[in-house]
Amino acid sequence: MHEDIAETLISTEQLNAKVAELGEHITRDYRDKNLLLLGTLKGAVPFIADLARAIDLPLEIDYMAVASYGDSTHSSGVVRIIKDLEGPIDQKHVLIIEDIIDSGLTLSYLIDMLRRRNPLSLRICTLLDKERERLKKIETDYVGFRIPDKFVVGYGLDYAQRYRNLPYIGILKPLIYEGHIRPETEHQSPAEK
Repeated sequence: MHEDIAETLISTEQLNAKVAELGEHITRDYRDKNLLLLGTLKGAVPFIADLARAIDLPLEIDYMAVASYGDSTHSSGVVRIIKDLEGPIDQKHVLIIEDIIDSGLTLSYLIDMLRRRNPLSLRICTLLDKERERLKKIETDYVGFRIPDKFVVGYGLDYAQRYRNLPYIGILKPLIYEGHIRPETEHQSPAEK
């Protein structure tokens, strides 16, 4: 798995330090507020778990599963809700926790849908903000790292459901996704492929 990574972009130590820093900021900003951390499945799971522990406040956590990638490296532009929230948000300050903001399409759709549910406030915290032209403009409130327009995996981010368990953020070797080579077939001999 590690051999599929061209370069470590953000180390485990850098991730831990940034999560602690974000937790301190969020703790200050949401003191005495009814805070709901809204994670997007599956990519934000490690980030939201670590971030929740770094926030020194009572809070709730809920998840939504919103898909627009499949096994591709680019958003399809078609957004599907696979899992919705467990309950209403009209008495809550909602902080969307994202793993990465890329094109902005999926997050823009999610924001529009959540605004119609009348939360007390709606803000965004993203671990990664990819430096590229957005298809939809997104205003973020908390940003961990701004990264180059490279295909990254690890710490919840995947390619074809793989690499989420890497403890760092790495740039995936292009040979893995160019031609859509499935990770499990890369290391097989030609007779096995």
